[in-house]
Amino acid sequence: MEKYDVAIIGGGSAGLAALKRLSSLGRQAVILEAGEKVGAKSISGGILYSKKPKSGKVYNVEDVYENFLHDAPYERKITKYILHATSREKVFSIDLTAAHNYESNFGCSVLMNRLNQWFLQEAVEAAEKQGGGVVSGVHVSAIRWEGQRTIVQTDELEEIEAKAIIAADGVNSEVAVMTGARQKFLPYQLYQGVKAIVKMPEDIMGDRFAIGQDEGAAHLFAGDVTLNHIGGGFLYTNRNTLSLGAVYHLDSLLESPSEPSDLLDAMLKNPMVGEFVKDEVPSRGDIDKDLPKEEQMRIRFAVTKMIKMWTELREAYYSKGERERLIAEGKFGSPDEIASQLSALREQMSTKYGVKFGTDYVEAEYGAKLIPDGKRCRMERPFFKNVLFVGDAAGRGVFVGPRIEGLNVGIDDAVRAADAVSRALDRNSPLDGHMGQYYSQSVDESPYTHDLKSIDKDYLKIFLDAAKDVPKEMISSKYGMVIKMMSSKTLRGFAVGFANILGYEKLLPVIETADTYVKIPTELAERLGSEVPRTYSPTIPSLADRIARLKFNDYNVSHIKVLKPASEFMKKMITLCPTRCYFMGESGVMIQHEGCVECGTCAGETDWRHPIGEKGVSYHYG
Repeated sequence: MEKYDVAIIGGGSAGLAALKRLSSLGRQAVILEAGEKVGAKSISGGILYSKKPKSGKVYNVEDVYENFLHDAPYERKITKYILHATSREKVFSIDLTAAHNYESNFGCSVLMNRLNQWFLQEAVEAAEKQGGGVVSGVHVSAIRWEGQRTIVQTDELEEIEAKAIIAADGVNSEVAVMTGARQKFLPYQLYQGVKAIVKMPEDIMGDRFAIGQDEGAAHLFAGDVTLNHIGGGFLYTNRNTLSLGAVYHLDSLLESPSEPSDLLDAMLKNPMVGEFVKDEVPSRGDIDKDLPKEEQMRIRFAVTKMIKMWTELREAYYSKGERERLIAEGKFGSPDEIASQLSALREQMSTKYGVKFGTDYVEAEYGAKLIPDGKRCRMERPFFKNVLFVGDAAGRGVFVGPRIEGLNVGIDDAVRAADAVSRALDRNSPLDGHMGQYYSQSVDESPYTHDLKSIDKDYLKIFLDAAKDVPKEMISSKYGMVIKMMSSKTLRGFAVGFANILGYEKLLPVIETADTYVKIPTELAERLGSEVPRTYSPTIPSLADRIARLKFNDYNVSHIKVLKPASEFMKKMITLCPTRCYFMGESGVMIQHEGCVECGTCAGETDWRHPIGEKGVSYHYG
């Protein structure tokens, strides 16, 4: 039986941070990851922050990976953070960059498949020196204790013995369920996020969003784009793609179900978003049906090849780094030569093959996930015996108005868990209960935990200052006195203190309502917004087309079993499943698991598991 100091279950950013930290402390640790490779099942909005809180200490990504800023393949540092209120063609914008920068060293947009591969290289290099590493394509099926021995069972390998376990297996943590450490999270504790990756050449993005080569922009949306749900949309600039999506309270979606793809489409149909994502897109002309079949096929292949060549060369032309690479490799003598080749390709495609060039957008990947609302579902005791829970698995994520953080919280947890494990190993006591208590106390001391418990008056002031142009009479009477007190320098401290005495549990039902996310932003856009002209109508792909672009390694046995086929919850899953895996059969709701993106939206009333190793969805971008 293989033996390790620590088994880390889950190879996302938190699990990899735990491996790197443990290895630096001289511990032999192994990651067990169900995906065909690390990062294949990771998906995020996403912005990764490095924070500098006024008090207390957080462990940032650059504390774990010292060369992060110099070497890591993050996308762009976010330098603009804008909130938009929408109503049909009108948009009213509030600059929240100061709130974004509050207590931050930096925030950068990321694509998790690419970034996790870099984290993997850094972590494995350190782990192998201690006899540890990463095993992908492995699904953990059970954990058991035999005296002082902890045994990890998988579907693919012989059993593994570990002195301690770190569970980094996400919001639908199977480790949490199999150990009984916590119940499944309830809908009111969760958000459902749906996302698309949109392609855009680098320099065109810079002009479009008024950002430099080393700058990025984040745009948030509320109002009529929400389709009357509690939540909002987002659009983040990556290096040469955009992350476009929507995040909504799951209980709001259950109350009035909307298909996740429709929530994404509502964003695309907004004129501001449409103008942000548009690009020049080639489309095939008709092929003469009177031509021989062989000739039709030859033309079809030729057009496909030329469109691919034109797209790749255009993407390189509109990237300073790629232009320089092509010239350095001797493929072109100057940027003008690249432009000339592009023009010649376009002319040949148009005149010889009837390819047309128009305005549209290019969607590359579709995905979805559940996200924990740490204010409602963080584990107060994030451990069970010698198992420590980190990040999403522990229900930890900061969602405070427009402040959305998760990746950095998971990394902070991972370092604290690694330190707690190492301390217990020094004392030879992972199973005596002290390790879990020590970790729990460390997590409680994290500034992120403080953020999940109370309102920060300094952050609130920044937000109120940014929203100073919002007419007070627009706020409903039940908020009027609160807004007046919060806006007063004299009374704000008292008001925040009183609010924190009440606590989030009593405040959230008042704050997070349809008024806040839908009614007020819509009215604000109607009264103060400017009209955004439409220059085209985006060709939105069908859900079937979106699913067809994803990579699946299907298994003939479903990884999900419906427990209550006649329940109202499961009936709503027919609508809320992002890839329509559910349908109504003769005996109630049934599943066709092929096409599942493993988001876990249905986990509440199913026996939900990840597929066995290497099976299921694999994201290209994440």
